[in-house]
Amino acid sequence: MTEAVRKERSPGIKLLFACLIGLALVIPLMLVYALVWDRQNQSQTAQSAITDGWGGPQVLAGPVVVVPFRTTETQNETGTDGKTTTRTVEVEKRLYISPVANSVSTTIQPQERRKSIYRSVLFEARIKGAARFELPADLPRFGVTREALIWDRAELRMGASDARGLTTGGTLIADGQPLAVQPGKGPGATGGQGFFAFLPWQGERALAVDYAFSLRGSRLLSLVPRGGQTRWDVSSTWANPSFAGAFLPERREVSSKGFRASYTVDKLALGQPPVATGDQGPPAIDDGSGNAVVSISSETVSGDRSEAVSGQAQAVTVGLIEPVNLYSKVDRSVKYGFLFIGFTFLAFLLFDIVGGARVAVAEYLLAGAALVLFFVLLLAFAEVTGFTAAYLLASAAIIGLLTAYSAAVLKSWKRARFIGALLVGLYALLFVLLNLEAWSLLIGSVLLFAALAGVMYATRKVDWSSVGRREAEAAA
Repeated sequence: MTEAVRKERSPGIKLLFACLIGLALVIPLMLVYALVWDRQNQSQTAQSAITDGWGGPQVLAGPVVVVPFRTTETQNETGTDGKTTTRTVEVEKRLYISPVANSVSTTIQPQERRKSIYRSVLFEARIKGAARFELPADLPRFGVTREALIWDRAELRMGASDARGLTTGGTLIADGQPLAVQPGKGPGATGGQGFFAFLPWQGERALAVDYAFSLRGSRLLSLVPRGGQTRWDVSSTWANPSFAGAFLPERREVSSKGFRASYTVDKLALGQPPVATGDQGPPAIDDGSGNAVVSISSETVSGDRSEAVSGQAQAVTVGLIEPVNLYSKVDRSVKYGFLFIGFTFLAFLLFDIVGGARVAVAEYLLAGAALVLFFVLLLAFAEVTGFTAAYLLASAAIIGLLTAYSAAVLKSWKRARFIGALLVGLYALLFVLLNLEAWSLLIGSVLLFAALAGVMYATRKVDWSSVGRREAEAAA
């Protein structure tokens, strides 16, 4: 009896061992976290492979009228003798004329493509628009005179950030006259991608421009408003849109049959002059979560560095998102791993200290391994069945396993049913936390407070430093 007493650990030592094992499980939890990150990267790689040859996230810009003009500027040159000389030279620059009004109508036809277990949302957008241009009456105040403009080289430019999506051609009509469309020379906001046409306009009257084209892309479609007033009406049969960018829609309707949205952006909101000697730079496009998803080169028009860039463009974005981002949810669920490990270990510890059961270190470790395995199962199933079904399958498997194992460890099916009920409650709570992100901190804090209060009450009479004193006294 004396030897058995020596081997008995104090409640404090049992608590210490449980905490150490819990900390040791940080390593497999971090490995699971890394696995989620790796699988997400594989998913993005597969999605990129799906969109190859079709088109990526698209940015629309234009139309814009570009007219070369001649002007003089002063240049300083330093000679071999170290002296600086000043001379005046004639240079050629470009005047960018934004539309006074631009009305765009877009219909997005979505489709899903799969590669193995991965999928990506593709679309084909049909764009129609009408714009009106006027040369400002006070043009000299912008630093350019009408006489300096070279009208026989005027261009009308339209932009799409990924020219691979321009597979069906496009039309540009100026004052009812169809123009001969050429590839390239898109606005700076699309990195020079798009198409253009030489424009028979002298600036003496208002110019009416009609345009239409189809554009293939994936996930996101953005529009860069410029000039006077821009109106954009966009519709689609996709039922899960996201609205992001510099401006939100004035009106939007979202249902299971699709969505419709209307934007109106005024010149005062853009802060842009009607004409400028530099084009706008590429906008920063994200999917609404702060993650940049479109990267456009700041070098404009096929690398022609003579194209000056004046500021960054703003854009409005419509995204065709998946209803559930499974990797994001799995990633968030892994962060709650200690909640499961902590509560399960706590239940084992209370049965050990208060209930008289004997739980060995190896049994804590095996239970913890099963709890970590849940997240691996969740990730594996979610990629095939979707998140909700995967969550039900993985949680049912782990609850069943640990309930049966607890019956053997705790020597009681009654205690095992308590462990099973505890796990059911935890997994149900985690599912709620994952779907009610805004309330997760409040719910989690209240739960931890209730758990701490319960543990303090259950262990209020425990002598944490004793080593089986009653048994020792009985043996003596």
